[in-house]
Amino acid sequence: MEPVAIVTAASRGIGAACARELARRGYRLALLSRSAGVEALAAETGGLAVRGRVEDPSDLRRLVEAAVGRHGRIDAVVVNTGHAAKGELLDIADEAWHDGLDLLLLSVVRMARLVTPIMVRQGGGAFVNVSSFAAKSPGPAFPVSATLRAALGSFVKLHAQRYAHDGIRMNNVLPGWIDTSPVTAEARAAIPAGRPGSPEELARVVAFLVSADASYVNGQSLLVDGGLVTSA
Repeated sequence: MEPVAIVTAASRGIGAACARELARRGYRLALLSRSAGVEALAAETGGLAVRGRVEDPSDLRRLVEAAVGRHGRIDAVVVNTGHAAKGELLDIADEAWHDGLDLLLLSVVRMARLVTPIMVRQGGGAFVNVSSFAAKSPGPAFPVSATLRAALGSFVKLHAQRYAHDGIRMNNVLPGWIDTSPVTAEARAAIPAGRPGSPEELARVVAFLVSADASYVNGQSLLVDGGLVTSA
């Protein structure tokens, strides 16, 4: 039986690369994005598309119900998100912090609430959340992201402790600079690899983590950053 994977924020960039890599490896896909591009990607990969936002609990529920309705199971979930507010640390309004919480942390918690019971019933599964190197190396440019993604590192450990005995794994990937967005000369110079990563490189790590090859990897936050962070 072909495995089934959910990918969020899947219309372009890292999310689309993850979807294509999982499709290449034989997964049947259920894809979420607010963009119409998700429908084209679903057609390309033979998956199903749901238009919606990862911050919206009702959209997540529609996605999970659509995946189970078509395929009867969910074997892997890749929670990819957008970007949280930037700004001077103490100038960021409460509303922006709450928006970041919905986007970066509660999206994972809500998806876990929906899918973990399904995985328990079917005997296992794997989650991978696309986080950021800022979780390990916070900087002033990304205060909301750095703070909330650090919290996500604790959540995956708690989920692993609670559900590992059910055959369920949850890990984070922490990309460094990825060439889906412009990378400044200063940032590029700080990367020991001498270049930003590609979304395809990150997607291959994600595919490994949801696969049986990573069956003893659980509760971890794995840097995929070309050597950028050296003190984690």
